[in-house]
Amino acid sequence: MPKTDPRVDAYIAKAAPFARPILAHLRALVHRADPAIEETMKWGMPFFEREGIVCHLAAFKAHCAFGVWRGGQLAKTGKEGEAMGQFGRIATLGDLPPDATIVALAKKAVARNLAGEKAARPLKRVKEPIPMPAQLAGALAKNRAARTTFDDFPPGQQREYLEWITEAKSEATRDKRIATAVEWLAEGKTRMWKYRK
Repeated sequence: MPKTDPRVDAYIAKAAPFARPILAHLRALVHRADPAIEETMKWGMPFFEREGIVCHLAAFKAHCAFGVWRGGQLAKTGKEGEAMGQFGRIATLGDLPPDATIVALAKKAVARNLAGEKAARPLKRVKEPIPMPAQLAGALAKNRAARTTFDDFPPGQQREYLEWITEAKSEATRDKRIATAVEWLAEGKTRMWKYRK
């Protein structure tokens, strides 16, 4: 017996008339994939879970949407980006892929959750180092406290100063920023010290 949620019943009942059969059909397919899937509401729309999110559905004024959680990793439909989910704008039952496709994707999502798979995090892009401008290096050489503070900062805080100085559009602005940077560094301040509590 599927584990349903009366809030999902209410959501479907409140949907536009064209959307009700689509939502009911998708709901039935998800429960066919795995009767142990449980329903809930998240972000104002129905979600289906088993050891984590499996999929969701939504109704809008002129279309419905259905998406398998991290479904882009499971299969490409060619409609990604047209609307929420992987199946584009669904306005009729005919806009849905074959039932077997939806059932298979939901089963894969459940299997992935039961196996404890986590979403792959994108690799962080390594930022190119910013060379220290000669004028800043000269100014820091004349102020030991400022140089020590700069050297003790982690790379991210050093980068904030270097970006601020190298992005100056005019020489006058760059010189003013260097003077300000040396003053702040001598006081032990980060570039964004005004915004930190």
